[in-house]
Amino acid sequence: MNRFTRIFAACGLALLTATAAARSDADDVVGTRLADGTGYVSMVRLAHQADPQANGSLLMVFEQDGMTGIALYGSHDDGDHWNFLANVTDQPHASDKLWQLRWQPNISELPRASGGLKAGTLLLAANATGNDAQGRVISEDLQLYASTDGGRSWRYRGSIVKGGGRPESKDNKGVWEPDMHILDDGRMVAYYSSEQHKADGYNQLLAHKVSTDGGRHWGRETVDVAIPGGVQRPGMAIVQRLPDGRYAMTYENIDGPRNGQVFIKYSRDGLDWGDPADHGDPVMTASGVFPEACPVVRWFPQGGPEGVIIVSAERAGGGGDQGGHALYWNNASGRGPWWQVAAPVHKLTGNIHAGWTQALMLRGDGRFLHVTSSSSPEKPESAADNQILFASAPLRFDRYEAEDAALRSAVMIADTKASNGYKARIAGGTDGRLRFDVHLPAQGVGTLRVRFADLGLPAQPRIKVNGAAVASTKISKDDPDWSIAEVRATLLRGFNRIDVEGGARVLDIDYLQLDAGSADAGDPVTAP
Repeated sequence: MNRFTRIFAACGLALLTATAAARSDADDVVGTRLADGTGYVSMVRLAHQADPQANGSLLMVFEQDGMTGIALYGSHDDGDHWNFLANVTDQPHASDKLWQLRWQPNISELPRASGGLKAGTLLLAANATGNDAQGRVISEDLQLYASTDGGRSWRYRGSIVKGGGRPESKDNKGVWEPDMHILDDGRMVAYYSSEQHKADGYNQLLAHKVSTDGGRHWGRETVDVAIPGGVQRPGMAIVQRLPDGRYAMTYENIDGPRNGQVFIKYSRDGLDWGDPADHGDPVMTASGVFPEACPVVRWFPQGGPEGVIIVSAERAGGGGDQGGHALYWNNASGRGPWWQVAAPVHKLTGNIHAGWTQALMLRGDGRFLHVTSSSSPEKPESAADNQILFASAPLRFDRYEAEDAALRSAVMIADTKASNGYKARIAGGTDGRLRFDVHLPAQGVGTLRVRFADLGLPAQPRIKVNGAAVASTKISKDDPDWSIAEVRATLLRGFNRIDVEGGARVLDIDYLQLDAGSADAGDPVTAP
C-alpha cells in the first residue's frame, strides 16, 4: 500500500550504544535512538560470505526523509552498536535530481547462487521515485541492486516493475513494496503491490515476478492476492520460508471489512498461492484481537519443535493496543489461535509512518533484536521527524496472555501493571471463563501458573485441563497487587484446552504460564 493512499484510507561513522530502559508507563519510549528515519526497516544477518569473519554481521536499511537515498547501517555485535555505512542512491537516474531511491527497502543475502550471482551476494530492492517540477511523485521504479563485497558497494541489476501516476490520484498506476526471495532451484522471486489493475476491478493487488538471470530480466506477472470489487487493497506482502518447506505470506488488507487487518497465506513452492480472491487466514487471538497494517512475518527456532512464527504490525484491531506495542506468535505452524508478547521496542505513534514495517532478529544470546520507527516526542505528528529505535529483550513463548484467550462473561481492560499492558476481568461463578487452547510438543506432567487479583473481596480462579477440574491449587503472592494460582496436571501432545473459570467473585487475570515439565521439547528444527 503506498503511503499517500494509506493516509487517506487509514484516517562518516556514527557509533551508537544500546542502553537499558524500563517500561513503567504506557507512553514511555523504550529503545535506543539510532538515527532519524521515517520507517520501513529491513535487516539481514550475513551467513554465506566467502570471508567467514564477515558471517554473523548485521546490515540494516530504512527510509529517511528527503532525497538522500536509502540509509545503510551495519553491526558486528548482534545489534548493540551500529555504524553508518552509506546512503544507497539511484544509479540509472543518477544525473536526474528529480529521481531518487527512496522508499520500501528490502535487504537480503543469497543463500545459493542465482543467475550468475554467487551465494553470499547481497540484494537491495527498493522503490525509486520520480518527481515533477513541483516535487510531487509521478513515477515509481522497483529497482534491484547487488553487492559482492559485504555491502561496501552496490551495482544496479535491473528494474522489476515500473509504475506511474500521482499516488493520491484515483487512476494511479503505482507499484510498491518489493520483497525478494531465492527458490531452491536458484530462481529469484520478487513479490510486490500493484495498482495497475483498477480497470479490471482491483483497487490494489499482490503479485510476483521470477528472474532466471539474477534480476537483470523478469518474467510475466503472476497475481497472488486480488480481491474483486475495486475497494479492498491487499498490500505490503512479506514472505518467510517455514521449516516444513512451505512459504508463508502476510499482508495488510486496507479498506476491507476490518481496515488494515493482517492475513496469512501459505504456498508449497512460493509461486502458487491458490485462488487470488482467497484472503487466507486472519492472524488473530481467540479473543478477536488482530495485528493491523504494515505486517512482517518471521520464523524462529524457539517455542517448540515446530519453532515459532512471529508477526509484527503497526497497530492492533479488535480492541487491541492501537500503539502497536505487541508482537503476535504461534508455535503450531500457523494452526490455532495467536498470542501476544510485548515487543522489545516501545514506540510512539503520533503519525501513520511510525512503526511502518519492522525488523526482528534472534541474537546469539537468545534475546530478540527489534528495530522500528517511532514518532519524535517533540513533533509526534511529523513523519519527517520520526526516528529509528532499537532494543533487545527475551520473548516468552510459555506465557499466554489472558486478554488473548476466548472470553466468556469477561472483558479486556488496559493495565500498565499487567505483563502485556492488558488483563481480563471475568465474572464470578461458573459463567465467567477464559479458554486457552495451547499447543505443546509432547505429553507430560506440567505446571500451570495463573496470575490473578481479586477486587477487594476474596476469590481465586478454578482451573480445568482438557475438561477435568484440577482440585489441588497452591496460592502464593507475586507482589502486593497480584497472586499466583499454581497447579500440576498431565498435558497432551498437540493442543490442550485449559479453562480458567471465575471464583466466588469477580477476578482479574493477567496470564497463564505453562512449564511443560517432563514433556519432551523434541528436536530443534531449522528453516530450509
